[in-house]
Amino acid sequence: MKTVFVTGARGMIGKAVSELLLSKGYRVIGTDEYPSPFAEEENYSYVQCPVTDKELISDAIMKNKPEVLIHLACTVDNDFPDVLSSNEEKISAAVDKYLYETAVNAGVKDIIMISTHQIYAPQKTREPIRETCPEKPTTIYAKLKSDSEKALGAATKGKGINGVIMRVCPVYTADHIENLMAKVYDTNDGCAFMYGTGDYGYTFTCVYNIADFIRGILTCPAGISYNGVYNVCDTKPILAKDIIELLQKEHKITAVISKNYGSGGKGLASLFGGSRAEKTDYRYNDLSLATSNISYDNTKAQRISTFRWKLSNTK
Repeated sequence: MKTVFVTGARGMIGKAVSELLLSKGYRVIGTDEYPSPFAEEENYSYVQCPVTDKELISDAIMKNKPEVLIHLACTVDNDFPDVLSSNEEKISAAVDKYLYETAVNAGVKDIIMISTHQIYAPQKTREPIRETCPEKPTTIYAKLKSDSEKALGAATKGKGINGVIMRVCPVYTADHIENLMAKVYDTNDGCAFMYGTGDYGYTFTCVYNIADFIRGILTCPAGISYNGVYNVCDTKPILAKDIIELLQKEHKITAVISKNYGSGGKGLASLFGGSRAEKTDYRYNDLSLATSNISYDNTKAQRISTFRWKLSNTK
């Protein structure tokens, strides 16, 4: 069975990915700055250090010669604060450079990295956003992920290595609902809200769909080309009214304001900080676009995985 090296292994996504791979018999080597998420798990070894520790991580990769590198570190939900600075861009670029070069030198055959839906340019229609749509990263997070994508392409070009880029929408699980809440909570009013009856939706990504997709990549039959960019997201948007119902059930909110369509243009809000600038807060929510029903198409990724997880069955 393949040996897989996972950065950001202690994070929510990294833990879910590692857990699935271990259950399928893979040998997993994880690294993160926090203690190991698994105690004495068979086929699991761990390097506790920041992803910026080039010496320790490079040594672990060269010694273990993994067939696969899954790069999940330097993601907002793992290592960075909600508000990003240009320093995070520098950190990410330095990590990507040495990590991809080391993987190539160690003979890694597959590199899978996590990116973001924020790379795409704002859409002027309601057509689903596909991997071929124009790109225009404007936030710091989107720029650092765009740079990481380019670094992966440069490192693997002509080397016979498969590079897979997962452009992921805001993530959630049954316990991690902050991204869901950010779409229906206005810090200006200090209250949850929805327009009309809430029959408009947002595209999210259940963390377990990411794990399933990675497993699908690793089990692709020989001869199948799977290089490239994939929208890794739930198949259907989650409606605002369903988010509200979940938050009420979990006692996360009480009163809900019903707004008229168009009334959100008065301002911009985010669950984490209200007036924080769009370019630095990755959960920034433009209320004037709340009912636009912008969705992301995962048809290409469905050739790899079934995307069976959704709000009603996540764990």
